[in-house]
Amino acid sequence: MKTHHKPIGIFDSGVGGTSIFKEIHALLPHEHTIYLADSKNAPYGDKSQEEILRLSIKNTELLLEKNCKIIVVACNTATTNAISYLRNTYDIPFIGIEPAIKPAALNTQTKTVGILATKGTLSSALFHKTTDLYSNGITVIEQVGEGIVPLVETGKATSDEMKTLLKSYINPMLEADIDYLVLGCTHYPYVLPVLLELLPKHVKIIDSGLAVAKQTQLILKQHNLLNENKSRPENSFFSNGNPKVMEAILKDRFSVKYLDF
Repeated sequence: MKTHHKPIGIFDSGVGGTSIFKEIHALLPHEHTIYLADSKNAPYGDKSQEEILRLSIKNTELLLEKNCKIIVVACNTATTNAISYLRNTYDIPFIGIEPAIKPAALNTQTKTVGILATKGTLSSALFHKTTDLYSNGITVIEQVGEGIVPLVETGKATSDEMKTLLKSYINPMLEADIDYLVLGCTHYPYVLPVLLELLPKHVKIIDSGLAVAKQTQLILKQHNLLNENKSRPENSFFSNGNPKVMEAILKDRFSVKYLDF
């Protein structure tokens, strides 16, 4: 198989990274993709760096076995804790995801922004480096989104339980006068309907999906890896959890196969 015909590999700690897949598929509709949902080990955010690295290596090597030409680490926690190692170890381009602190910090009028992310992301060196770079004169309110990922993984993204949980996280941010909320986990776009209900209209929500898709396109171009074939792409999805949860997230547009990995 010619290299540019090979698939884009995407992995996450579960179904959340499908929010990234959707942006990539919309921008690059002719690219083949393979998506791995490591739902059995979700969430990554409360694991040690060593465990996150081990899981990221496992996912990477499985995608390499499946002939992927580039790998998107569609998980904020895995990016902030493992991507440097992956880039230094494997001879393939990697695209990572970081919370979009920069646009929030540059555009805030109240000089206060909120970030909802996992413990693994918020405690990482990469996150602190990025935050320090852009948060001069800005108050950044960090909130660990404990409990959000398990609810999304069990199909309860818009449940009353989720609404109660998010309200407890968002209200202190609103009292501090945030005007931007940064979503620092790829699972979190699936709770947007609840967030939009809880947040005043002047508070803008930012996630990294489109930026990741554009960066993927750019790196593919730079490495001459774009698929110029206009035929129907193959989009394959594998989960070591319940495939039905991901099929529901994908609106039954794609089938999901169970894979024990």
